[in-house]
Amino acid sequence: MANTFEVLAEPRRREILDLLRGGERVVGDLADRLALTQPAVSKHLRVLREAGLVDVRQDAQRRWYRLRPEPLLEIESWLTPYRRLWADRLDALERHLDTMPDTPGGKDSP
Repeated sequence: MANTFEVLAEPRRREILDLLRGGERVVGDLADRLALTQPAVSKHLRVLREAGLVDVRQDAQRRWYRLRPEPLLEIESWLTPYRRLWADRLDALERHLDTMPDTPGGKDSP
């Protein structure tokens, strides 16, 4: 089975997850919004479902898909050190800018 990163490498799958953030949707709605065929969307949903990123529930003839955010924790964990790196760099930039004199026409000039 593919890992979360491999599954999300496909842009259409990310688009599907973006749409599912707003709530449950049926395949036909996803296909219309993405301008894809229903079989193409179904294939992407199968991969997302196998990766645990979406759940499906049957309601008569319709299948409703919804986002499962828990597998995204893998990505969140991977990104954490990079967020710290950027936070440290932005803090250093802020400190540097605080030491610079105000320029004419800046926010502190009359």
